[in-house]
Amino acid sequence: MHGIVLLDKPLGLSSNAALQRVRRLYDRAKAGHAGTLDPLATGMLPIFLGEATKFIQHVISAHKAYRATIAFGSETATADREGDIVVSEALPTATRAELDTVLLRFVGRIHQRPPMYSAIKRDGVPMYKLARQGEQVEVPEREVEIKHIEVIAYSPDALELDVICGSGTYIRSLGVDIGRALGSAAHLAELRRRWVSPFETLPMVSLETLNDSADPSVYVLPIDRAMTQFPAITLDIDALTELKFGRRVTGRAENDGRYRLYAIDGSFVGLGHDRRQDHAS
Repeated sequence: MHGIVLLDKPLGLSSNAALQRVRRLYDRAKAGHAGTLDPLATGMLPIFLGEATKFIQHVISAHKAYRATIAFGSETATADREGDIVVSEALPTATRAELDTVLLRFVGRIHQRPPMYSAIKRDGVPMYKLARQGEQVEVPEREVEIKHIEVIAYSPDALELDVICGSGTYIRSLGVDIGRALGSAAHLAELRRRWVSPFETLPMVSLETLNDSADPSVYVLPIDRAMTQFPAITLDIDALTELKFGRRVTGRAENDGRYRLYAIDGSFVGLGHDRRQDHAS
């Protein structure tokens, strides 16, 4: 079985634990997921099985959408509700109009400092392991992209947001930064990933549904569904033969020099790269 399962990761389960359950269910030696979700978070976790793992990188770097609930009044060591409180402040007094003005600061390309409790590695060791050992390490800021923020609900003690962001964005850090910008303190209370591009309109499946299914293969998407952002090219038999021998074939892409390759019968061959664009000025 080779393909992609759009798992609805449950609360309290790590992304790796969820991955291993799906891998065992489909009896695959190779499997991987596109974008870690903390145990606190729920929602879409694309799991790639077998040969599909070769294409994970094209989804890891894609935009993702979240529904986040931010609690005001305190910051925690982990920047979410599971950590010990390290800062307490009065609740924000901003009006809705003032809130909207503050949120505009966080839309676009911004600099963000990831939380200490994160999977980012220093000298090969995840930061969260260093934090658990009591080490205080300054996590460097990095540039991330937040494409869209929409307020769903706002009260003095909490803020519910829809966020669309690029790869590497930490919603926990966003919550902390918003709290500080409002003159208060904040941490992430709840988080659900609504979708991962290019799967915006596709349904997720729960572990319970997979376990209870008489035929879990019906929940496996074809590999090429992860690459719909690239134009498609159909190769005739001669071109396909040339490609198999490592020779160049004709065809030019319109999107970053990459394109999906198909045989005449419609079967997916792989992802191609137009090397002529490497030298384009």
